[in-house]
Amino acid sequence: MPQQVASTTDVGDGIVAIDTLYQRPFADASHLVIADGRAAFVDTGTNSSVPLLLDALAQYDLEPGDVDYVFLTHVHLDHAGGAGALMQALPNARCVIHPRGAPHMADPTRLIAGTQGVYGKEKAFELYGDIVPIDAGRIIEAGDEDSFSFGGREVRALHTEGHARHHYCLHDADSRGVFTGDSFGISYRELDTEKGEFIFPTSTPPHFEPTEAHKAVDRIMAQDPEKLYLTHYSRVNDVGRLADDMHDCLDGYVAIARRHKDHDDRQQAMQRDLFEFLGERLVAHGYNKGREAMWTVLRDDMKLNSQGLDAWLSWLER
Repeated sequence: MPQQVASTTDVGDGIVAIDTLYQRPFADASHLVIADGRAAFVDTGTNSSVPLLLDALAQYDLEPGDVDYVFLTHVHLDHAGGAGALMQALPNARCVIHPRGAPHMADPTRLIAGTQGVYGKEKAFELYGDIVPIDAGRIIEAGDEDSFSFGGREVRALHTEGHARHHYCLHDADSRGVFTGDSFGISYRELDTEKGEFIFPTSTPPHFEPTEAHKAVDRIMAQDPEKLYLTHYSRVNDVGRLADDMHDCLDGYVAIARRHKDHDDRQQAMQRDLFEFLGERLVAHGYNKGREAMWTVLRDDMKLNSQGLDAWLSWLER
């Protein structure tokens, strides 16, 4: 089998975005952070991403033994599905996980079942394969405000709920940036226009909670970041405007959910309205490639976001 060559982008400050090729190009990034010959990964993509991450190390003259940490912002499998397989290839690395997520990476049984509940058994296996457990002795639970150092570089974990209860972000003082996982939403480069980056929240099931999602955005902004590194997709710079957009969109999501809470098929109704809501915002943002191109980019996220809003409504109704 020919060696897989990673598509990498040097985004500055010793940080490299690696396209994990999850579902399509430039949808999902792992970030390689390099400091004085040592390295760390932030999120991993899936099992099929692991050869790409190892190739990225080689592209930057690093060996697997040079990696000290694998940081998982949360354990949704587009972020963490490949972590177990990657850890097997990194002899010195430890995996840093939120305390609520750590048990599910040591024993992924419930994580797999939850993923199958969202996607179905066949699709879940197609997307993620067999999830490899991580040796519990190589896992570090990231407490809120815990710091981690490698190669003289220090990063700090910030617990951020809203998208998931097992989520943290990673503040990197060297770049004046924050690795946000999914706590600051999604910004695909295909949706950039002359007005800059476009952003929208991800309300993936089962633990989306809008009040906490607002708090997560505010906590990220309280670090006074100059740029943010999103898993979907990598560096964004106009952080003040994007934070306002995130808050506006979260309020829009809540309004859509409440409008359809008594609908017979509220997931489908919410999916349609979410697309119209974001479509109007995209057109106002200068997007001019048409509805079909817009739908191609947004389709999967609109389905997941409607499922997450449905789960939130069900939680409110208990």
